[in-house]
Amino acid sequence: MADTTSQLNPDQVKQFEINRLKAKARQREKEQEAFALSATLNANNKRPLAVTSAISNSPTAPGGSKPLKRDSRLGTYFEYDLSKMVNSKGGFLLEDGNEIDEEVRRKEKERERQRARQTSYPPMHLDRALNPKCGECQSLDIDQTFKKVFGCLVCKKCQNEKPEKYSLLTKTECKEDYLLTDPELRDEELLPHLLKANPHASTYANMMLYLRYQVEDFAWKKWGSPEALDAEYERRTAEKKKRKNKKFEEGLKELRRRTKEGIWQRRRDEEHRHAFGDLERSPDGKCQQVCHICGFTIDVEVI
Repeated sequence: MADTTSQLNPDQVKQFEINRLKAKARQREKEQEAFALSATLNANNKRPLAVTSAISNSPTAPGGSKPLKRDSRLGTYFEYDLSKMVNSKGGFLLEDGNEIDEEVRRKEKERERQRARQTSYPPMHLDRALNPKCGECQSLDIDQTFKKVFGCLVCKKCQNEKPEKYSLLTKTECKEDYLLTDPELRDEELLPHLLKANPHASTYANMMLYLRYQVEDFAWKKWGSPEALDAEYERRTAEKKKRKNKKFEEGLKELRRRTKEGIWQRRRDEEHRHAFGDLERSPDGKCQQVCHICGFTIDVEVI
């Protein structure tokens, strides 16, 4: 090394030292950048992938991982990327390409907004005497939904213990059991109702649930008494049964008529009609006609 250095002139030795210092400075900058990256952790408290060198043998090195090969012993199966699927709230997972219709989304949001209007609860007072109490057991733990929707002060315990008074009825049950009409059930001043999500589909109209004792009170006022309601129910049931029997009899009569016409037409079609040919003279001089279909022969007298 000393012999090589002695052969260089002063300018070459100076340039050699300058290049060596520049190389050391670049090396020092790279080490500082790597240290800064390693000190920075991501959201999972892990070092970023950029810290790992591309020529490293680490499994987390960029470009170092290869996709696993499919095992043929698993048979036929379908691969789904669950990260690209959306919940359509209908029991199915749709792939990324099959977006849900915007009209369906709009209807779902509208149903949710209608139900959300009934779920906002008022604040509680610090003074216990100012808070509403249950009408049955004087408990402060009342159902805020019943209070806001039906104006009924009752707790959950009393609801479960007295279902004959505080149970909820569907719109169909009110129409069939208490003989109420659609305009009456839609009038919130006459019969307030609670909205619930339709179990058949989220885009269908919300279920309308009514409080049993309120429906019964309105029905008694409409029909006069429970006995009058029962009499009207029996009368409508008898009329419905009568109409059903009449419709059945008319259908049976029509079936008999068509059956008779079919039998008569079939017999008429099956009836044979002779197709006679030209007159033929027999050896004894008589004239005869023969049916081409069945071979029936008749004697004809020629005048």
